Amino acid sequence: MHEDRREVICAVDIGGTKFEAGLVTMRGELLDRARVPVDPDVGPQSHFAALAGIVTEQLERARDHHHVDVLAIGIGSAGPIERDCATVSPVNIPSWNRFALRQHLIDLTGLSVHGDLDAKALALAEGWLGAARGVRNFCAMTVSTGVGGGIFVDGDLLDGDTGNAGHIGHLIVEPGGRRCGCGARGCLEAEASGTAIEAITGRSPTEPTYEIMQRTGRLVGRGAAMICNALDLDLVVVGGGVALGFGATFFNAAQLELDAMAKVGSGPPPRITQTRLGDRGPLIGAGAVGIRRMRRTPIG
Repeated sequence: MHEDRREVICAVDIGGTKFEAGLVTMRGELLDRARVPVDPDVGPQSHFAALAGIVTEQLERARDHHHVDVLAIGIGSAGPIERDCATVSPVNIPSWNRFALRQHLIDLTGLSVHGDLDAKALALAEGWLGAARGVRNFCAMTVSTGVGGGIFVDGDLLDGDTGNAGHIGHLIVEPGGRRCGCGARGCLEAEASGTAIEAITGRSPTEPTYEIMQRTGRLVGRGAAMICNALDLDLVVVGGGVALGFGATFFNAAQLELDAMAKVGSGPPPRITQTRLGDRGPLIGAGAVGIRRMRRTPIG
């Protein structure tokens, strides 16, 4: 390793509709990125071949274009996962059922590989450089193809027994509602995700009605209130293509529902806000996963 070269993490984001890879510095700067769409009709090794292509490209650009040293791979993946992304089973990539992503990337790159849920990665990013910077107790949510969450309490990211803490998408927000992939009815993910909105309306979530934007915001605000009441939080940071695409109508409805239902704490009333890092957040978060696991101490 050259003493005068910067060090980076190769960040990998596993989403329901795309794979993305990039180079993230120790200060959270995103130097480069590449993406490839997820083909829903191929098998597990074809998915990995597509991912391997952009990871290899980023490693080559690190060496030849940016002249930086890659220390490790950091992954943010849709869940559920086994700890450190030993296996991943993204709900919207059915052929990746307990796919051994970590070992595949180790074999591909020879680097150490560290992984976590995508929404937990986003929480790391927003707490490090984004809308929750300096906040010790907050929740980050993704409202996109699916719904996920990451939670900080007393300055620490909650991991849980299996690393899957923060599955906010499986809070029941409409009792007796739509059947969720987890088997329950009325989960937030079954009612407010992009997949659910398309099933309910027969239209892409990129073409929402005003009523759908309001309803989705209201349900997300309801889920956020449950988390704030249970864990004494006063900030919820929301990102993801659905939430950000729906904009002010979504966030206003979410805040009104949060105001109506989050009545437990004695501090300032909880507020909901959008992510500050935009579409860089998932990759910066994946980079933060790598940094956190290597240092085993809080980043920042």
